[in-house]
Amino acid sequence: MITTKQRAQLRSLANVIDPVMQIGKDGITENSLIQINGLFEARELFKINILKNCDLSPKEIANQIQKETNCEIVQCIGSKVVLYRKSTKKKIKHIELI
Repeated sequence: MITTKQRAQLRSLANVIDPVMQIGKDGITENSLIQINGLFEARELFKINILKNCDLSPKEIANQIQKETNCEIVQCIGSKVVLYRKSTKKKIKHIELI
């Protein structure tokens, strides 16, 4: 569980990044969960763009991803979702939380 200060820090870091994944009408599939887990290991913090043809709302998608991947929802604005999970890889630059 991250604190509100940590969430604010992650939000400020996420302002400059672009979405790296899109979720469409199929919603969250097994393949998309595999891809999301790979993104967490490579980046720790990233944005997902929820397309308009998706049946679920961005908040519902974020909650579903959170349940499946044990991540933190940083922000959910409009059709964008920002997610965070600490990576287990040692070779990447980790985000130092306050």
